[in-house]
Amino acid sequence: MYLPILVQLAGDWYNDDNYSHGFLIIPISIWLVWRKREVLRTIPLESSKWGIPVILASLVVFILGTAGMEYFTARVSMVSLMFGVTLYLAGYRFVREIWFAFFFLLFMIPAPYIIYYSATFPLQMLGSKIAASLLSIVGIPHLRQGNVIHLPDNYSLEVAEACSGLRSLVTLLALGALLAYLTQTSKWKGVTLFLATVPIAIAANIFRICVTAVGAYGISRAVAEEFIHELSGTIVFMFSLVCLLILSSLLKMGEKKTEDGEKSP
Repeated sequence: MYLPILVQLAGDWYNDDNYSHGFLIIPISIWLVWRKREVLRTIPLESSKWGIPVILASLVVFILGTAGMEYFTARVSMVSLMFGVTLYLAGYRFVREIWFAFFFLLFMIPAPYIIYYSATFPLQMLGSKIAASLLSIVGIPHLRQGNVIHLPDNYSLEVAEACSGLRSLVTLLALGALLAYLTQTSKWKGVTLFLATVPIAIAANIFRICVTAVGAYGISRAVAEEFIHELSGTIVFMFSLVCLLILSSLLKMGEKKTEDGEKSP
């Protein structure tokens, strides 16, 4: 029933570099279940009636999404159906141990276009405004007009739709969610790390814009347009990863200090 959905989904992963991480989501989700195997063996399988409404709701969403050619809801229904079937067959205690594996599967689904296009322009403007302010601080002369930053020697840096940072956000959200789940024992700290992915992704994109502008002004246009532009995706990813790891370490340090303070008396 879901085979056409899976084929289309794999096509999106293959044809769009922004969602190529989808190929990794399913293997990682399987590993997340596998790492819980020792705990799962000790849990008796108990059928839960609460799985039935989840299954029925998922099928209704699938029918409506397919009839209306709304691929996002149809794809989400695939994940919720697997969750409902597992809940019905194995029970609440079983699902409670592996719920994150189902949640993580949602990151393989591309965001709806209506959300993508409504958020792209505000992010373009935000990135160009903050980048222009940072360029003023470092003393690089420029003139910003909308989402275009004009530099000396008739060179203009446009913060285009592809440079809004939204395309890399889904990948970084998946990374932030996985890192929060694996490194944080406190729920609120895990949620904090996950939510921090959004401002970190925006900051990484602003950092990329500034690096490109500095490269064009301080070195040459060729460096900005060829070398830095080709590495822009890597720059955003590495900057975000470093920030997430630093924040994760800070949250863990705070947790250890709290534990030490409780033990000292």
